Amino acid sequence: MQKYYTRACNFYYNTTSKENVKKKISLPIGGNKSISFDTIEIITRTNKKKISIKSINKLPSKIKKKILIDINNISRAKKIPKLKFGNLPILMGILNITPDSFSDGGKFNKKVSAKKQIDKLIADGAKIIDVGGESTRPGSKEIPQTEEWLRVNKVMSYLKSKKLFVSLDTRKSFVMKKASKYKLDLINDVSGLSHDSEAINFLKNSKLPFVIHHMKGTTETMQKNPNYNNVLLDIYDYFEDKLKLIKKNGIKHNHIILDPGIGFGKNMKHNITLINNISIFHSLGLPVMLGISRKRFIKDISGQNDSEQRIGGTVSSSIFGMLQGIQILRIHDVNEVNQGIKVFKKLNFS
Repeated sequence: MQKYYTRACNFYYNTTSKENVKKKISLPIGGNKSISFDTIEIITRTNKKKISIKSINKLPSKIKKKILIDINNISRAKKIPKLKFGNLPILMGILNITPDSFSDGGKFNKKVSAKKQIDKLIADGAKIIDVGGESTRPGSKEIPQTEEWLRVNKVMSYLKSKKLFVSLDTRKSFVMKKASKYKLDLINDVSGLSHDSEAINFLKNSKLPFVIHHMKGTTETMQKNPNYNNVLLDIYDYFEDKLKLIKKNGIKHNHIILDPGIGFGKNMKHNITLINNISIFHSLGLPVMLGISRKRFIKDISGQNDSEQRIGGTVSSSIFGMLQGIQILRIHDVNEVNQGIKVFKKLNFS
């Protein structure tokens, strides 16, 4: 049986969006009337077609039923405890307490420098701090769980003293359990909960919100000629299967964020396809996070104009994601991205 997917497109913003939603010309993304859409792209493995939301009733009954479910998922408000989705996108500031992360390894692996970076990320506008003690760059090898915990533990009490929304970037249940005494707000496991079989049990018992991240293979193998039948739809199906597995394992809440994993087992073409069509994941009914900060695809596209921090490419792709209703952006250079978003909004949304 042919499977249908729904991607929201043709977006409106701010005043125009609110007026269109009020007039029922467009529908909101995630319950946020500041961004809405009036067109959907109906996609199958063999075809795709754009139609106005006004034309949905003309579809065959079986297709219409599926599309209406998807549209409800796209439009309804998203909820993660302690996060407010009114002013989007939410910026997640990256804090790597490692000697070997792909971009900033060694800069913040001392307690003093890590604390200073936390203060800077907050001042620059980060609403979430994502702290990790193990590099997951392409080719990186796993480190012992005790070593990872010793790195993370340097800043956990400081983070909670700031009353921040704290995300823990780990794939190990040992580190999750150790850090949970600090009252974590989110678990961000790049393995999609597949690295450690105990991770799902921890999440079930703790009832913590978490990120389902897509990674093809492991950090050591993910960039060795990654291939897909259809990268967009394959990852969509992956998320659906993960959500079914999670429910089967007794996790009943919907406090879950989706991250398609840009650069995690993807080549340049895969990454561009995902970013261009990122709004398809709204139809799964959960907040979507995009991690594009300083990624290799920026170098692949910009060629001789590549730079060490890749701020230009990060800002432009962040704004592109924002314009498709992405709720969370995972960022190194929070100040620069925040600046770009503020200026863009003032020039285009006022």
